[in-house]
Amino acid sequence: MHPTFRQSMAWLHSWAGVLIGSLLFVVFWMGTLSVFDREIDRWMMPDTRLDTGLLQAPLMLDGPVSAQIERLTQGASQWSVVLPYERAPVLRLSWRPPGSTRPERRYLHPRTGAVLNETETLGGSGFIYPFHYSLHLKWKDLGYWLAGLAGLAMLVGVISGVVIHRKLLADFFLFRPRKQLPRASLDLHNLTGVLLLPFHVAIALSGLIVFMGIYWPAAPWAAYPGAGPVAAQQAFQAEGMGVYRRPKAGRPAEQAPALDSMLAAARQHWPGSEAYFLRVWHPGDANSYVELRRSPQDQVPLGLEQLYFDAASGALLHEFNEAPVMRVQRFVSGLHYVQFKHWMLRWLYFAAGLGGCVMIGTGFVFWLESRRTRHARQGLAGVRVVEALSVASMPGVIAATLAFLLANRLLPAHAQAGSLGRAELEMAAFYLCWLLSLAHAAWQGRQAWAQQLWAVAGAAAAAVLLNALTTGMPLWRSLQLGQWGVAGVDTALLCLAAVSTWAALRLRRGHARHSTPSRNTDRSPALQHTGERHA
Repeated sequence: MHPTFRQSMAWLHSWAGVLIGSLLFVVFWMGTLSVFDREIDRWMMPDTRLDTGLLQAPLMLDGPVSAQIERLTQGASQWSVVLPYERAPVLRLSWRPPGSTRPERRYLHPRTGAVLNETETLGGSGFIYPFHYSLHLKWKDLGYWLAGLAGLAMLVGVISGVVIHRKLLADFFLFRPRKQLPRASLDLHNLTGVLLLPFHVAIALSGLIVFMGIYWPAAPWAAYPGAGPVAAQQAFQAEGMGVYRRPKAGRPAEQAPALDSMLAAARQHWPGSEAYFLRVWHPGDANSYVELRRSPQDQVPLGLEQLYFDAASGALLHEFNEAPVMRVQRFVSGLHYVQFKHWMLRWLYFAAGLGGCVMIGTGFVFWLESRRTRHARQGLAGVRVVEALSVASMPGVIAATLAFLLANRLLPAHAQAGSLGRAELEMAAFYLCWLLSLAHAAWQGRQAWAQQLWAVAGAAAAAVLLNALTTGMPLWRSLQLGQWGVAGVDTALLCLAAVSTWAALRLRRGHARHSTPSRNTDRSPALQHTGERHA
């Protein structure tokens, strides 16, 4: 503990950032990209770049589409489709073949039912988005807990940061990019922290609320006293999430389900909205039934409204609307997931996410630059270790993401390496590049920042060029065809290349200017302003 509360909060702010900041940047970066995960899918899956004009006429599932689905899913106990919409104008079919433990997935043309020649890839929605909240670490939900720890550290950092800043409003208007690197990075850290303060709090807190079932697994037991763990969980799923089940009859169905009439009934039941998800349970059985879920595009809450129809007669079997408490949770989830149709807010979320990445990165740069001389004089290795981790988790993870995109454009359509398929090879490219960035940062130290930023700039520009060469759709052509998602990804990559180039030049100049520190380096106004001398 320190003599004053403010000094204690400065210590907490510094070390919460140093210890968890690298993980927090990775989570923030992947979350920012997830705002446009469907657009990244279109970039990585060229054959799914369909004309959104196909969606102007009502969707018809009965006929060629349902016949194709029946052919592909023969023998499956259930199959589901995510219906096309503006950001993803394809039918995404999922099912689990009999005797298989792995689900199958196909993308279908929404009019003809033709199977699209999908490039085997997890894409943005299958790799980047799950990485944001699970880090792809499934053992004992370790990834969820690490992401939750990062969210908690974000809240701690934001609250302690407010406490240690005496001139919070002044920091909103203070940015001196021409000052020395520690001062300029601290100004930018304060500016992005103060400007985006409500977003940082809301996004971190809502992320914890979204996964309350993992972070508070005993909640169902408290709600259903006397019930065992399994019974309490099942009761919670039925009452809170709307799970409805009906067993198989064991005899064949007399007729195929009229899916289009059920979609029309859902439109009448949800005025101004439609279903986005359809699942057929026990297909071909007399007790087959159809599940429909309401689209979140017309509302902020990520609602759980569901309708269940008898497949044979089309009669409504069950309707679910969440209770008030769960509705609050789904509203918070909707704020976090931003699945509602509002392009301006989507771009604001993206910009705020990038601002959060800048805040974390500049915090690390300031911490390193303000301690580098003192640690070297005292023979401490702290700066070297933190620098290697921060470089690998910031420009390193950005470079790894670009390696993932480059592998998507460079690998042959049916690439195979041992037991690894094409999708796994793309993931391997990501992790290998990430590991190499850590080794490079440990080897090069301070110079690794600029060097890896140069690599990011080159890789981003190369990704745009490869997309044009391998798909025949350069940026101008994407704009001409109305492929706004693909054009947006290309534009974002070009902006990333430009910003990375500027940052690499700025860091190189800052390192050169700061290589001969003055006698007052450890007592600079930046350190006095934040109480860092006591940390």
